[in-house]
Amino acid sequence: MIELSGREVLAHLQPALTTTDIGVSKMADHKIDGNHGAGNVQIKCKHIVNISGGKDSAATALIAEERGVEFELWMADTGNENHVTVEHAHYLADFLGKPLNIARMDFSDKIAKKRKFVLEKWTQQGVSQSIIDDALAVLEPTGNPFIDLCIWKGRFPSRKAQFCTEWLKSNAMEVDCVGPALDVGPVCQWMGVRRDESLNRRNAPMFQRVRRADKTHNMLFFRPIIHWTAQNVFEYAKRRGLKPNPLYMQGFARVGCFPCINASKAELRQIGKVYPEAAARIAEWEHIVSSAAKRGKATFFAPDVTPQGADIGRRANAKGGLTAEESADQKWPDSNSVFEWAKTGRGGRMVDMVDMMMEDDGLSCTSQYGLCE
Repeated sequence: MIELSGREVLAHLQPALTTTDIGVSKMADHKIDGNHGAGNVQIKCKHIVNISGGKDSAATALIAEERGVEFELWMADTGNENHVTVEHAHYLADFLGKPLNIARMDFSDKIAKKRKFVLEKWTQQGVSQSIIDDALAVLEPTGNPFIDLCIWKGRFPSRKAQFCTEWLKSNAMEVDCVGPALDVGPVCQWMGVRRDESLNRRNAPMFQRVRRADKTHNMLFFRPIIHWTAQNVFEYAKRRGLKPNPLYMQGFARVGCFPCINASKAELRQIGKVYPEAAARIAEWEHIVSSAAKRGKATFFAPDVTPQGADIGRRANAKGGLTAEESADQKWPDSNSVFEWAKTGRGGRMVDMVDMMMEDDGLSCTSQYGLCE
């Protein structure tokens, strides 16, 4: 167990810290603990560093190692990562001289219950026998957490129902790592979160105590790079001698889920260009999950992501919505349509000729973070 003072924890953050941050200025004069208290309280808990294969979690792990903290390195396997990211996570573990622990959800029981429900209830609910037969044909665990989650749900995650993060990351870590650890003692989770990443994270605290009614011990979330910029992260890793995830040199700003259901048009264009096999995999997943869906249709991306899909949505809203049968009959854009749309310019009607002329098959460095020097 490591005793870590607030001043020691914060020492590496200069000059990125802002001295006007009241939380930081107060923390510098205290020692930090997962239990309630003030003054010279000390941390004595199990330290867990969550990594994703990306830059921020890598920097967080490097900080923990540099400060001499004894910690476990964990990664949640969502089943939707690029193989380059998985390889980079193992590279980071080797760099740190630590084993990489993998948290992975198993949906076998839930799929079995869904299969039983389909057999017993769908006929009573008026679902056609052909759709029932299609569902039963795919309601078997594949071993891939992402596709098994979607088979069980009968749909893909969406912006309004982003259950992928909850089930594939949070719950996976809870079942395999955090839950068992909290049965033994307090836990400190080190997280690679930065405030300038998004509006949702702009007020994220550096320290966050979590009290669990179902556990004897408390937990502390520690976000050591909360004030850092992306440039701070890359410069720190470079100083430590850690190479960045190669995807950053290929023009990708995010290297987690590949692709994310909320990926931008530019990200999808780059994925289709450099990793067409990823686009092909999503098309295959759509076929499988559509078979498990009561409506017989499931799309990976939001239906309104393309102009054609948005137009269908507007017409549906104008008439007060669609029935399940009417919705199933619509030509909602599948992943193939979305990746084709990603090749177009503004308006989504014509292929972006400028991009085509600059086509290089992703062989040259196109980093958005200036890593190509």
